[in-house]
Amino acid sequence: MAQASEVPTPKASQFIFDFIKKSKGNKKQRCCKNNSYSVLLPYAYIKRSLQPTFARQLLSMSKKKIFYISFFVALALIFYFVLTLIIPGYAKKGVSPISFIRPFSFTTQDGKSFTDKDVAGKVFVADYFFTTCKGICPKMNNNMKLVYEAFKNEPGFLILSHTCDPDRDSVAQIKKYTDSLGVDTKRWIFLTGRKDSLYNMARVSYTIDDPADNLISMEDDFMHSQLWALVDQNGDVRKIYDGLKESEVKNLIADIKKLLKNN
Repeated sequence: MAQASEVPTPKASQFIFDFIKKSKGNKKQRCCKNNSYSVLLPYAYIKRSLQPTFARQLLSMSKKKIFYISFFVALALIFYFVLTLIIPGYAKKGVSPISFIRPFSFTTQDGKSFTDKDVAGKVFVADYFFTTCKGICPKMNNNMKLVYEAFKNEPGFLILSHTCDPDRDSVAQIKKYTDSLGVDTKRWIFLTGRKDSLYNMARVSYTIDDPADNLISMEDDFMHSQLWALVDQNGDVRKIYDGLKESEVKNLIADIKKLLKNN
């Protein structure tokens, strides 16, 4: 019996190469048959034929996006600039105030009346102390001296130190205490008055003590806080600081400079 001769089977890569070669040589035929010839082409060939068109479309879309983005950014900047001209202080950044100063009336170390009208338009720091304190008060006053030295020649700045022991801290007692500190009492003012008014000021206006303590009878109540309140030119409490921490005292000095600069 005659043995059948083996016919070599073409490789897949050779088949694809022949197909592409044949397709290129029969361009006219490919263009017919309802323009469906591209479906028969290998993926790589289709990708190469479409790449220039796709790139042009992508570039065209990018230019449009860039134009629209630039247009709206410019429009927003113009709108913001107009608002800064129309609304005073619109461009100033800041957080909402913690509280605000209520009307008050106390007595200074010189026996003079001192009210909320005397701090109108000024930046000031408020704290509480008492002259016979042997604990935190001496350290607080030393830290407050740093603030005083930084702004003692600044007419738009004050320090208000309120006594939390008005029964003992009479005007004469406070005067003696301030003289020992050797400070200008026109810049650093010491105040006394009614105990309930002083405490209410600390808890409601300055927010440097817990208002819940008001539930205690005023005779037994005693406030002793190391917290300081920074008040701006509008009478708003901007921030609370720990007067025993040097880092917070430095932050306070920096914040005072910013407020005075914006005045």
